[in-house]
Amino acid sequence: MRRFGIILGLMVGMAAAPTSADEARGYEIAAEADRRAGGFEDSAATLRMVLRDGRGGESERALRIRILEGPDGDIDLGNKSLIVFDSPADQRGTALLTYGYKSEPDDQWLYLPALKRVKRIAASNKSGPFVGSEFAYEDFAGQELEKFTYRYLRDEQLDGIDCFVIERIPVGSDSGYTRQVVWLDKEEYRIWKIEYYDRKESLLKTLRVSDYRLYDEKHWRPGASLMVNHQTAKSTLLNYTDYRFGNGFTDADFSRNSLKRMR
Repeated sequence: MRRFGIILGLMVGMAAAPTSADEARGYEIAAEADRRAGGFEDSAATLRMVLRDGRGGESERALRIRILEGPDGDIDLGNKSLIVFDSPADQRGTALLTYGYKSEPDDQWLYLPALKRVKRIAASNKSGPFVGSEFAYEDFAGQELEKFTYRYLRDEQLDGIDCFVIERIPVGSDSGYTRQVVWLDKEEYRIWKIEYYDRKESLLKTLRVSDYRLYDEKHWRPGASLMVNHQTAKSTLLNYTDYRFGNGFTDADFSRNSLKRMR
Protein backbone atom coordinates (compact mmCIF):
# COMPACT_ATOMS: atom_id res chain seq x y z
CA MET A 1 0.00 0.00 0.00
CA ARG A 2 2.83 2.38 0.85
CA ARG A 3 4.53 1.59 -2.46
CA PHE A 4 1.29 2.41 -4.30
CA GLY A 5 1.08 5.68 -2.36
CA ILE A 6 4.62 6.62 -3.38
CA ILE A 7 3.91 5.87 -7.05
CA LEU A 8 0.65 7.83 -6.91
CA GLY A 9 2.42 10.73 -5.24
CA LEU A 10 5.09 10.81 -7.93
CA MET A 11 2.39 10.85 -10.60
CA VAL A 12 0.63 13.74 -8.83
CA GLY A 13 3.93 15.57 -8.50
CA MET A 14 4.62 15.26 -12.22
CA ALA A 15 1.12 16.42 -13.06
CA ALA A 16 1.54 19.42 -10.74
CA ALA A 17 4.95 20.48 -12.09
CA PRO A 18 5.22 24.24 -12.66
CA THR A 19 3.84 25.23 -16.07
CA SER A 20 4.28 29.00 -15.98
CA ALA A 21 6.84 31.55 -14.84
CA ASP A 22 4.73 32.48 -11.79
CA GLU A 23 4.29 28.83 -10.82
CA ALA A 24 8.01 28.16 -11.22
CA ARG A 25 8.85 31.25 -9.16
CA GLY A 26 6.35 30.28 -6.46
CA TYR A 27 7.82 26.80 -6.23
CA GLU A 28 11.35 28.23 -6.10
CA ILE A 29 10.47 30.45 -3.13
CA ALA A 30 8.69 27.62 -1.29
CA ALA A 31 11.60 25.23 -1.94
CA GLU A 32 14.12 27.71 -0.54
CA ALA A 33 11.97 28.22 2.56
CA ASP A 34 11.74 24.45 2.99
CA ARG A 35 15.51 24.06 2.62
CA ARG A 36 16.24 26.73 5.22
CA ALA A 37 13.74 25.26 7.70
CA GLY A 38 15.48 21.86 7.63
CA GLY A 39 18.66 20.52 9.16
CA PHE A 40 17.56 20.73 12.81
CA GLU A 41 17.38 16.92 13.37
CA ASP A 42 14.97 17.28 16.28
CA SER A 43 13.45 19.97 18.48
CA ALA A 44 11.24 20.47 21.51
CA ALA A 45 9.36 23.45 22.91
CA THR A 46 6.84 24.47 25.55
CA LEU A 47 3.57 26.02 24.41
CA ARG A 48 0.86 28.12 26.02
CA MET A 49 -2.45 28.07 24.15
CA VAL A 50 -4.93 30.90 24.72
CA LEU A 51 -8.43 30.40 23.28
CA ARG A 52 -10.64 33.45 22.86
CA ASP A 53 -14.32 33.27 21.99
CA GLY A 54 -16.31 35.86 20.07
CA ARG A 55 -17.41 37.60 23.29
CA GLY A 56 -13.89 38.09 24.66
CA GLY A 57 -13.83 35.12 27.04
CA GLU A 58 -10.52 33.31 27.43
CA SER A 59 -9.23 29.90 28.50
CA GLU A 60 -5.67 28.59 28.62
CA ARG A 61 -3.90 25.29 28.06
CA ALA A 62 -0.30 24.22 28.55
CA LEU A 63 1.32 21.91 26.00
CA ARG A 64 4.64 20.43 24.92
CA ILE A 65 5.75 19.64 21.39
CA ARG A 66 8.48 17.40 20.01
CA ILE A 67 9.52 17.14 16.37
CA LEU A 68 11.77 14.58 14.68
CA GLU A 69 13.03 15.63 11.26
CA GLY A 70 12.37 13.21 8.41
CA PRO A 71 15.27 11.20 6.93
CA ASP A 72 17.38 13.28 4.56
CA GLY A 73 16.77 12.30 0.97
CA ASP A 74 13.82 9.99 1.66
CA ILE A 75 11.32 10.26 -1.17
CA ASP A 76 8.25 9.82 1.04
CA LEU A 77 8.88 10.22 4.79
CA GLY A 78 8.47 13.66 6.34
CA ASN A 79 8.68 14.90 9.92
CA LYS A 80 7.13 13.26 12.96
CA SER A 81 5.61 15.36 15.74
CA LEU A 82 4.07 14.80 19.16
CA ILE A 83 1.96 17.35 21.03
CA VAL A 84 1.05 16.65 24.68
CA PHE A 85 -1.31 18.57 27.00
CA ASP A 86 -0.16 19.29 30.58
CA SER A 87 -3.19 21.36 31.61
CA PRO A 88 -6.05 21.84 32.30
CA ALA A 89 -6.37 18.80 34.52
CA ASP A 90 -9.21 17.24 32.52
CA GLN A 91 -7.05 17.26 29.37
CA ARG A 92 -3.70 16.34 30.93
CA GLY A 93 -2.07 13.56 28.92
CA THR A 94 -4.11 14.17 25.75
CA ALA A 95 -1.63 13.72 22.91
CA LEU A 96 -1.56 14.12 19.13
CA LEU A 97 0.95 12.09 17.14
CA THR A 98 1.59 12.93 13.48
CA TYR A 99 3.58 11.06 10.84
CA GLY A 100 4.21 13.31 7.86
CA TYR A 101 4.51 11.99 4.31
CA LYS A 102 5.45 13.79 1.14
CA SER A 103 3.30 11.97 -1.38
CA GLU A 104 0.21 10.79 0.51
CA PRO A 105 -2.02 11.82 3.44
CA ASP A 106 -0.33 12.05 6.82
CA ASP A 107 -1.13 9.64 9.64
CA GLN A 108 -2.48 11.19 12.84
CA TRP A 109 -3.53 9.60 16.14
CA LEU A 110 -5.14 11.26 19.17
CA TYR A 111 -4.74 9.71 22.62
CA LEU A 112 -7.63 10.41 25.00
CA PRO A 113 -6.58 9.52 28.58
CA ALA A 114 -10.14 9.60 29.91
CA LEU A 115 -11.00 6.75 27.52
CA LYS A 116 -7.53 5.18 27.67
CA ARG A 117 -7.52 4.65 23.93
CA VAL A 118 -5.79 5.89 20.79
CA LYS A 119 -8.11 7.28 18.12
CA ARG A 120 -6.97 7.49 14.51
CA ILE A 121 -7.85 10.78 12.83
CA ALA A 122 -9.43 9.98 9.47
CA ALA A 123 -8.24 12.01 6.50
CA SER A 124 -11.76 13.36 6.05
CA ASN A 125 -11.73 14.73 9.62
CA LYS A 126 -8.39 16.55 9.54
CA SER A 127 -10.05 19.83 8.66
CA GLY A 128 -11.86 19.74 12.01
CA PRO A 129 -10.78 21.87 15.01
CA PHE A 130 -7.96 20.57 17.19
CA VAL A 131 -9.38 20.24 20.74
CA GLY A 132 -11.63 23.26 20.36
CA SER A 133 -8.98 25.64 19.01
CA GLU A 134 -8.99 27.60 15.74
CA PHE A 135 -6.16 25.37 14.51
CA ALA A 136 -7.27 22.36 12.48
CA TYR A 137 -5.65 18.95 12.76
CA GLU A 138 -4.15 19.51 9.31
CA ASP A 139 -2.45 22.70 10.55
CA PHE A 140 -0.35 20.48 12.82
CA ALA A 141 0.28 17.96 10.07
CA GLY A 142 3.33 17.97 7.83
CA GLN A 143 3.70 20.99 5.56
CA GLU A 144 6.06 19.17 3.20
CA LEU A 145 6.90 20.90 -0.05
CA GLU A 146 5.23 18.18 -2.11
CA LYS A 147 1.83 18.69 -0.45
CA PHE A 148 1.07 21.81 -2.51
CA THR A 149 1.32 23.44 -5.90
CA TYR A 150 2.60 27.02 -5.86
CA ARG A 151 2.26 30.34 -7.64
CA TYR A 152 4.11 33.61 -7.10
CA LEU A 153 1.66 36.49 -6.64
CA ARG A 154 3.65 39.64 -5.86
CA ASP A 155 6.23 41.39 -3.70
CA GLU A 156 4.75 43.32 -0.78
CA GLN A 157 5.71 44.95 2.49
CA LEU A 158 4.12 43.52 5.62
CA ASP A 159 4.63 45.58 8.77
CA GLY A 160 7.71 47.12 7.16
CA ILE A 161 9.17 43.74 6.13
CA ASP A 162 9.88 43.08 2.45
CA CYS A 163 8.04 39.87 1.57
CA PHE A 164 7.30 37.47 -1.22
CA VAL A 165 3.60 36.63 -1.45
CA ILE A 166 2.84 33.20 -2.89
CA GLU A 167 -0.24 31.04 -3.25
CA ARG A 168 -0.16 27.37 -2.35
CA ILE A 169 -2.93 24.93 -3.21
CA PRO A 170 -3.24 21.57 -1.41
CA VAL A 171 -2.72 18.62 -3.74
CA GLY A 172 -4.84 16.23 -1.68
CA SER A 173 -8.64 16.24 -1.82
CA ASP A 174 -9.13 15.96 1.97
CA SER A 175 -7.89 19.43 2.91
CA GLY A 176 -10.41 21.85 4.35
CA TYR A 177 -8.70 24.62 2.39
CA THR A 178 -8.92 25.36 -1.33
CA ARG A 179 -5.88 27.62 -1.20
CA GLN A 180 -3.54 29.52 1.10
CA VAL A 181 -1.83 32.87 0.55
CA VAL A 182 1.55 33.04 2.29
CA TRP A 183 3.84 35.98 3.14
CA LEU A 184 7.56 35.08 3.53
CA ASP A 185 10.31 37.61 4.20
CA LYS A 186 12.93 37.99 1.48
CA GLU A 187 15.88 37.87 3.86
CA GLU A 188 15.34 34.58 5.71
CA TYR A 189 12.27 33.07 3.98
CA ARG A 190 10.33 32.92 7.26
CA ILE A 191 6.52 32.75 7.20
CA TRP A 192 4.86 35.81 8.74
CA LYS A 193 1.27 35.47 7.58
CA ILE A 194 -1.03 32.89 5.98
CA GLU A 195 -4.58 33.43 4.75
CA TYR A 196 -6.68 30.24 4.56
CA TYR A 197 -9.63 29.98 2.15
CA ASP A 198 -12.37 27.43 2.76
CA ARG A 199 -14.05 25.10 0.29
CA LYS A 200 -16.40 27.90 -0.75
CA GLU A 201 -13.37 30.07 -1.65
CA SER A 202 -14.19 32.43 1.24
CA LEU A 203 -11.53 33.74 3.62
CA LEU A 204 -11.77 31.47 6.65
CA LYS A 205 -8.76 32.18 8.87
CA THR A 206 -5.60 34.25 9.06
CA LEU A 207 -2.42 33.15 10.82
CA ARG A 208 0.00 35.84 12.02
CA VAL A 209 3.46 34.72 13.15
CA SER A 210 5.74 36.96 15.24
CA ASP A 211 8.71 37.29 17.59
CA TYR A 212 11.20 35.20 15.62
CA ARG A 213 14.47 34.36 17.36
CA LEU A 214 17.61 32.66 16.08
CA TYR A 215 18.70 29.53 17.98
CA ASP A 216 22.11 27.89 17.75
CA GLU A 217 22.97 30.53 15.13
CA LYS A 218 21.00 28.66 12.46
CA HIS A 219 17.40 27.86 13.47
CA TRP A 220 14.76 30.61 13.25
CA ARG A 221 11.71 29.92 15.39
CA PRO A 222 8.68 32.08 16.26
CA GLY A 223 7.65 33.18 19.72
CA ALA A 224 3.96 33.44 18.87
CA SER A 225 1.36 32.31 16.33
CA LEU A 226 -2.12 33.85 16.31
CA MET A 227 -4.91 32.15 14.32
CA VAL A 228 -8.02 34.28 13.79
CA ASN A 229 -11.25 32.79 12.44
CA HIS A 230 -13.02 35.52 10.47
CA GLN A 231 -16.28 33.59 10.25
CA THR A 232 -16.72 32.98 13.98
CA ALA A 233 -14.68 35.87 15.48
CA LYS A 234 -12.80 33.30 17.60
CA SER A 235 -9.02 33.14 17.86
CA THR A 236 -6.26 30.97 19.27
CA LEU A 237 -2.84 32.22 20.36
CA LEU A 238 0.16 29.92 20.69
CA ASN A 239 3.17 31.19 22.67
CA TYR A 240 6.40 29.19 22.28
CA THR A 241 9.19 29.10 24.88
CA ASP A 242 12.11 26.90 25.87
CA TYR A 243 13.12 25.74 22.40
CA ARG A 244 15.65 22.90 22.54
CA PHE A 245 17.52 21.23 19.69
CA GLY A 246 19.64 18.09 19.51
CA ASN A 247 17.59 16.16 22.08
CA GLY A 248 18.56 12.77 20.65
CA PHE A 249 14.97 11.76 19.84
CA THR A 250 14.47 8.54 17.88
CA ASP A 251 11.53 6.91 16.12
CA ALA A 252 10.77 5.08 19.38
CA ASP A 253 9.85 8.42 20.98
CA PHE A 254 7.15 8.84 18.33
CA SER A 255 5.49 5.44 18.40
CA ARG A 256 1.79 4.95 19.06
CA ASN A 257 2.69 3.11 22.26
CA SER A 258 4.54 6.21 23.48
CA LEU A 259 1.28 8.17 23.47
CA LYS A 260 0.03 6.46 26.60
CA ARG A 261 3.27 7.16 28.44
CA MET A 262 3.26 10.92 27.85
CA ARG A 263 2.35 12.36 31.22
